[in-house]
Amino acid sequence: MTFPNTKIISRRGCLKAGLNLMAGSILTALGASVYATEIEPRWIKVDRIRVPIRTLPPAFDGYRIVQLSDIHLGHFTRRETIAQAIETALELKPDLIVMTGDYVLDVMDMDGLHTEFSKLAAHGHVFAILGNHDHWMDAASVRIALTNAGIPELRNAGQPVIRGEQAIWLTGVDDIWERQHDLSSALADVPTDAVAILLAHEPDFADESTLTNRIALQLSGHSHGGQVRIPGVGAPILPYLGRKYPYGLRRIGSMWLYTNRGVGVIPPTVRVNCRPEVAEITLCRA
Repeated sequence: MTFPNTKIISRRGCLKAGLNLMAGSILTALGASVYATEIEPRWIKVDRIRVPIRTLPPAFDGYRIVQLSDIHLGHFTRRETIAQAIETALELKPDLIVMTGDYVLDVMDMDGLHTEFSKLAAHGHVFAILGNHDHWMDAASVRIALTNAGIPELRNAGQPVIRGEQAIWLTGVDDIWERQHDLSSALADVPTDAVAILLAHEPDFADESTLTNRIALQLSGHSHGGQVRIPGVGAPILPYLGRKYPYGLRRIGSMWLYTNRGVGVIPPTVRVNCRPEVAEITLCRA
């Protein structure tokens, strides 16, 4: 019995179909590679977060803090990406800008750091802490760049932020991974009934800082959100002290924690479903 309408696929046809499929797969893989290495790492996202604080002084209701983290100036993060993040932060016209560490990665570019830091310092209300990569590279040089640009470092210290006749406190600890932190010193001058915001590079430090019952909000970075986030799975790779609370806003005991995904990248130098971030955090009365 024959079927006149049946098409007989020749060996040549099978080969052609296979080659077409292979070519399509290669193009798809190349496209995914370009996206992960060239597009998403430069596609900065502004995340806007509201943090309700029950004891927030009325003068600070609506107070806006812009957080930048993990700039990682070096071979893998483009200078234009860093410049874009800083420009975005300034365009938001926040009340305060904070930087939560890791400004360098694999090169110590003093001129580059001074240029980028000076742009931020022009805002007038900027504070910084150091991260683990700053210590691994050259903490002294990073501190010189911050000082020369006019950006104070909260090195295990606190600083009141005044609005009218009311105040909150901004505090910071030096890097936790490198055991340079001293939370007691950071809180030493803070009144026990004051609203305190803590800058701490590594987010998993929240398990310790919340035990003080004196911190309303901890701002961290370090994890980069994992750089690659698989839907339903999460990040396959996360760093030490950034595995428990790798991104976003969380409630840890009596304290809020926000973990910023950062601006730069470290090897593997890709981002997928985890765009670089400038965070705008608005404080509000609960």
